[in-house]
Order: sequence, then structure tokens, then C-alpha cells
Amino acid sequence: MNSIITTYYKSPVGELILGAHKDQLCLADWRYRKQRRLIDTRIQSSLNTNYEEGKHSLLDHTITQLDAYFKGDLKKIDVPLLLSGTDFQKTVWRSLQTIPYGETCSYVTLSRKLNNGKAIRAVAGANGANAISIIIPCHRIIGADGSLTGYAGGLPAKKKLLHMEGVDLSHGQQSLF
Repeated sequence: MNSIITTYYKSPVGELILGAHKDQLCLADWRYRKQRRLIDTRIQSSLNTNYEEGKHSLLDHTITQLDAYFKGDLKKIDVPLLLSGTDFQKTVWRSLQTIPYGETCSYVTLSRKLNNGKAIRAVAGANGANAISIIIPCHRIIGADGSLTGYAGGLPAKKKLLHMEGVDLSHGQQSLF
């Protein structure tokens, strides 16, 4: 059994737990989120393994890219990902990855993009279950009226991430991808 190698990363907007399994990133999530235990159980069960704190070259590479992202030198983090979730969740997470840096999208727009305009709550649920924050940019999802909506890292972190990416929310939603 190959463990999920984990480490902690203190970002400028909050602490993340990073996890690598078989040379793929399976976890980049907020250490102190409300659903921490549920997310950890899902990932470990899905991959039939446990967490083990340690070192891994992919985690070092991910941290280097996260540092560059937070300095404004990198707009897209490029590491191999291992998604652990339902087929629907994975579809939503892949769609989130198409939202460009500095742009936002609403749950309604994302649901329509997935050809299921009535699945707004399911899309919101999948967004909330994302265990690879920032890299799968669930922070770019906002309310249809431009308001900030829930975020596992907390609304202050979401606001800082969007501001860092150049999104101006002072007059409502900047753009609908």
C-alpha cells in the first residue's frame, strides 16, 4: 500500500495540507476547513490508503508553484492531479479548471456549461467538496449577483485570492466565464 505523503503549506491566505499519491497531487486543501475529516476520509477511502507526513518531490514542486502564484509570477499551477470523488464531482472540478485566472463564474453559468442548468445545488455541492483548492480554482465561483459565496478557506481568503488575481468585486461580478 502506497501512502498519501502529506505536508503543510502556509500560504499568505491560510494553511493548506498537500498530499501526493503515486506521483500525483490528490490534496491541496485548507487545513482547518469545517469538512476536514469528511474530505480526508473520502480521499483515503477512495485511494485505499492512509496519510503519512513526509517529503515528496511533487509536493516540493507544488510548493514552488504555489509560491510563484502568490507572488503573482504564475497564473496556472501545472502539476499532475489525482481526483477522488464521484464522476459528477470530477466533471465539475475539470470544468472549474477552465475558468481563467482573473475571471469569475456563477454556479448557474457553470451548471449551464455542463448542460444541466437545473443542477445548481449539485454543482455547488461538488464545488464545496473540492479537495484541491486554488489549483482547481473553486474560489472563482461567485453568486449570480456578484456576491461572494461560501468557500472552504473562508470568505476572507476567497476575497484575497480574487483580489490578487485582479478581480474587482466592488461593483458586483467582474465577468461571467
